[in-house]
Amino acid sequence: MPDRGKLTFIIGGARSGKSAHAETLATALPSPWAYIATAQAYDDEMRERIALHRSRRGAGWATIDAPFDLAGALEALPDSRPVLIDCLTLWLTNHMLADHDLGLECRGLADVLSRPRGPWFVVSNEVGQGIVPDNALARRFRDEAGRLNQQIAAIAHTVLLMVAGLPLKVK
Repeated sequence: MPDRGKLTFIIGGARSGKSAHAETLATALPSPWAYIATAQAYDDEMRERIALHRSRRGAGWATIDAPFDLAGALEALPDSRPVLIDCLTLWLTNHMLADHDLGLECRGLADVLSRPRGPWFVVSNEVGQGIVPDNALARRFRDEAGRLNQQIAAIAHTVLLMVAGLPLKVK
């Protein structure tokens, strides 16, 4: 179990159980819990995914939508509150599509994440284990996500790799 003031990074492929495991870790701690959502619902399929995630969370959760200002959302939270951030790759996508300075955004986020004021759980997708994408935007996303994941793994106290619903401790 992660200690208070520690960053736990949970990474894995699509449908590997990342979010559910992060929720289990967070709810093992006293409420209230903060869920910082980075998704934006642009279509029906994404609205369904968001609804599924919300339906799993019960009382005690405060949901904060932060598709862009994730660092600011974290800084606004009170100390010691368990926080689940879901997920970094959607946050990165939002910034890429808005043509923001990814280096600046990622450095700012990593700075805040390097100073957790409570038990913070960060979910991200591992996107570098598949085939090389066939277009420049997808290749750029894969590369940027890989760099961001490395940054966060380096500062995390614990890194878990989710495989078929099972957490493997990497760090």
